[in-house]
Amino acid sequence: MNTQKVKCLIIGSGPAGYTAAIYAGRANLSPLLCEGMQPGGQLTTTTDVENFPGYPDGVAGQSLMDDLRRQAERFGADLQYGTATAADLSAAPYKVTIDESRCVEADTLIIATGATAKYLGLEDEKKYAGMGVSACATCDGFFYRKKVVAVVGGGDTACEEAVYLAGLAAKVYMLVRKPFLRASQIMQERVMKHEKIEILFEHNAVGLYGEDGVEGVHLVKRAGEADETHYDLPIDGFFLAIGHQPNSGIFTPWVETDETGYIITEGNSPRTRVPGVFAAGDVADPHYRQAITAAGSGCKAALEAERYLSAKGLI
Repeated sequence: MNTQKVKCLIIGSGPAGYTAAIYAGRANLSPLLCEGMQPGGQLTTTTDVENFPGYPDGVAGQSLMDDLRRQAERFGADLQYGTATAADLSAAPYKVTIDESRCVEADTLIIATGATAKYLGLEDEKKYAGMGVSACATCDGFFYRKKVVAVVGGGDTACEEAVYLAGLAAKVYMLVRKPFLRASQIMQERVMKHEKIEILFEHNAVGLYGEDGVEGVHLVKRAGEADETHYDLPIDGFFLAIGHQPNSGIFTPWVETDETGYIITEGNSPRTRVPGVFAAGDVADPHYRQAITAAGSGCKAALEAERYLSAKGLI
């Protein structure tokens, strides 16, 4: 297996990864960034981004990531296509296998692999991606002002998304497959008392329909094992709020994670419990999951990597 040795290895190419590469490149660390299966990350599947600073008229998600990528390249980052498939963080230099075919040995490692939104698994979710289907109300809610939307889920996240959307939309339906909400009591009270939110218990979405975007959802209402009602509900937007899965699997034997898999860092820093290994972006953020917070954490991770290398006399 071919082996490449670098001072700084960055895994992941979303806002956190690219920002880390910009800062590491400007610090003359000659970082290697492995872009993964989806170069640019989740934002490449988003149409318009209107809440990233510096773009007063908004920017297409793909264009934003292309800008970040070019900026990283400008400062000497080595951007390579490839997915991390194994890791050994037992001792420095840390070893990461890329595409099961080559090994990178790194003095410092920045994990910026993101988190993947959970979907229902409907074929229509792919069909209408960016055309009415979203997994981020904060990102896309603005486009549904005075429109009708549905939120899938019954936990705290779903309730928070519903309340947020209710501040923009004309009507919000919550589609809950159970006969109850799993959310905390305070969040349950907020959605139940909100005049714009209607909770549809024991409802499952089985499909979506529309010509040039989502125009409605096919629903199945269950009132018992043998009692089902099928009907269509007109909506303009379909929001998934059933959780995210952090892409941390290959690193979990060494770094500390919570029960879901989000990497736990020290205080307000990107430092993990492994010296010289840092986590940035959504893989370590179960709360905000925004492009700007990911970019900020990527900056911090690169600065910490530079300080670590300097303290070790490696630069």
